[in-house]
Amino acid sequence: MKESVTIPVSGMTCAGCSGRVQRVLEQSPGVSSAAVNLLTRSAAVEFDPAATSVETLVETIRGTGYGAELPSPEQSIEDALNTEQETRAEEGRELARKAVVAGLATLGCMILSMLHGLPRTVVTYGQLVLTLPVVFWAGRHFYTRSWAAFRHHSADMNTLIAIGTGAAFAFSLAMTLAQEWLVPRGLWSAPYYESVDAIIALVLLGNLLEARARGRTSEAIRRLIGYRPETATLIVNGQERETPLSAVRPGDQVLVRPGDRIPLDGEVLEGTTSVDESMLTGEPMPVAKGPGDPVTGATLNRNGAIRMRVTRTGKDTVLSRIIALVQQAQATKAPIQRLADRISAIFVPVVVSISIGTFVIWFDLGPEPAYLHALVSAVTVLIIACPCAMGLAVPTAVMVATGRGAERGILIRNAEALQRTSQVGVMVLDKTGTITEGKPAVTHIEVETGNPDTLLADAASLERLSEHPIAEAIVSAASARGLSLTDPVAFQAHPGQGVTGLVGRRKIAVGNEALMTSLRHDLHRLGDLAARLAGSGETPVFVAVDGQVLGIISVSDPLRATSAEAISELHALGLQVVMLSGDRAGAAQEVGRKVGVDRVIAEVLPDQKLEEIRKLQGANGPVAMVGDGLNDGPALAQADVGIAMGSGTDVAIEAGSITLMKSDLRAVPATVRLARRTMRVMKQNLFWAFVYNVIGIPIAAGALYPAFGLRLSPAIAAAAMAFSSVSVISNSLRLRKA
Repeated sequence: MKESVTIPVSGMTCAGCSGRVQRVLEQSPGVSSAAVNLLTRSAAVEFDPAATSVETLVETIRGTGYGAELPSPEQSIEDALNTEQETRAEEGRELARKAVVAGLATLGCMILSMLHGLPRTVVTYGQLVLTLPVVFWAGRHFYTRSWAAFRHHSADMNTLIAIGTGAAFAFSLAMTLAQEWLVPRGLWSAPYYESVDAIIALVLLGNLLEARARGRTSEAIRRLIGYRPETATLIVNGQERETPLSAVRPGDQVLVRPGDRIPLDGEVLEGTTSVDESMLTGEPMPVAKGPGDPVTGATLNRNGAIRMRVTRTGKDTVLSRIIALVQQAQATKAPIQRLADRISAIFVPVVVSISIGTFVIWFDLGPEPAYLHALVSAVTVLIIACPCAMGLAVPTAVMVATGRGAERGILIRNAEALQRTSQVGVMVLDKTGTITEGKPAVTHIEVETGNPDTLLADAASLERLSEHPIAEAIVSAASARGLSLTDPVAFQAHPGQGVTGLVGRRKIAVGNEALMTSLRHDLHRLGDLAARLAGSGETPVFVAVDGQVLGIISVSDPLRATSAEAISELHALGLQVVMLSGDRAGAAQEVGRKVGVDRVIAEVLPDQKLEEIRKLQGANGPVAMVGDGLNDGPALAQADVGIAMGSGTDVAIEAGSITLMKSDLRAVPATVRLARRTMRVMKQNLFWAFVYNVIGIPIAAGALYPAFGLRLSPAIAAAAMAFSSVSVISNSLRLRKA
């Protein structure tokens, strides 16, 4: 049996880094799949525990030159996020300090170069003194990481920066230390300390802006965690006691006052209130709660004090499961990422080769001094070609989109589901519980003779012993009217037909036409009425007393108020909408007509739905299936995208690729819109990342110099490189408003 683990990885700075770790993990014995995410700095690995272990995987990652640690098994999601946030904050402070030092050194070098009255020796040695802390402290990690990558037969962003700034620094150092020998021979050139400092300063500034922007991509998770209160008012022996959540256990009783957030998942014991569940479902309307109703931790208690019993704590709560699911999704890769991975695998070696070729060409053909022109062009190529933007293009969009989806009650299991949702052309909707409420209700009572309430009371008295959904609807209708019911005797169920028994010494039969026929009861005019009701999508239930059919109770599963609107939105998105139902063809067609679906497939059993999905895939391509996540499991699994419709906190989170936390069909087109917008952002990011390099590298190599006399300086190249990464992240952050 396979297991999965997510391992934090430190030291990765570009797509080349994450690609290197992923390739090594994929080639490791026992590993079936690995996805290394640059943005979350983690490796999601699926492996066979009989062939390898988590400890071995950690050592494998360390063997590539990057750090790897396993979080403590007891560490909560909140603690892990807090630790990550503290680490990012410290990283930001360190980058800021280094960027300031490098920036001040750059400014000092510029001032010295403009003081023409000073001797050349004073200027060059002064610039050297200013540059030493930049190279050996502020930019030290570029060189150490580059060396680590080299020792492991790899190359990454640090390699490009280290070679570029290292070559410029070595040249400048030679010009400084040997200027007395070089000047008389006409070989001396002004050193490039200013460029070295500026390159490192700008790269550090870009890294700082990138780190801050990356932190904003996980704001959604932090907001979800922020909804949870830190304490609960525990009731012990009638006394109230403020208790940390970590000390609350299942079975404990908790008091929740108006305006407080419900601390943990539980069940209402006393009191009535309305609860704002928008942080889970995105639905702004409060939900009424009373004794016996479930409540979810972190939701807001509006206007009534309640006493509740805690049922789930810690990682078992709905909120914790949602946060864990979002984190897992953010660690996955979309299929579109494979293009960037393939390019990044060969990108750095190709850039180094281009840089060497640039140096050779300009050394042979460039203007005097040729060696200087060649060096500057080669260094500029190395600096401008950082592959950071390619590595961030897809994961930043995935992180922001999955977080935004969670805030709106849309739980996306992985990046692949997000991409597939954007590609589907057919949306299949289960009828019961998806288009309809899934709760049959009495809609009409027609009597041949007698009083409708009396007829309903007789039927409900008998149906009390039945567990059929129609029986529940009849009993609920009687209860709502305040009717008095009698305990039946001689109760007998007739599968597929109805029930019979004695109620107050009278023989009562409640069921369909088949039951009435078997009992030889004459339907009179009620038979025609029943046919009309069935044709309009309702279920007619005959009620007979002492051998005479006295009336019909009409039961139907009411449509959700928003179903027609949601299907109209799906049509506007260009999707074909198919309704799948096990109901009778006539009833299903009537429901389909009312909500406006394109096609109705009726009278299919749960195990036959899977085959219908296959047929649709064969004829139409990618198909999404929306069901209740309970009896639609096989069909949801077969569909290219399985979307499970939830019912408040009872949602089956594990049922589909995507889970909707509210039973509102309008969330389905919202999911499609989010997926399509996310894919547009991914493609925009990849386009600009690729185009940036396609345009930037030739210009840096000097392609415009022969015709226009233009060439980039290394400092401008560093600024352009930093801007490319920040622009990709900023573009992804627009999804926060999706």
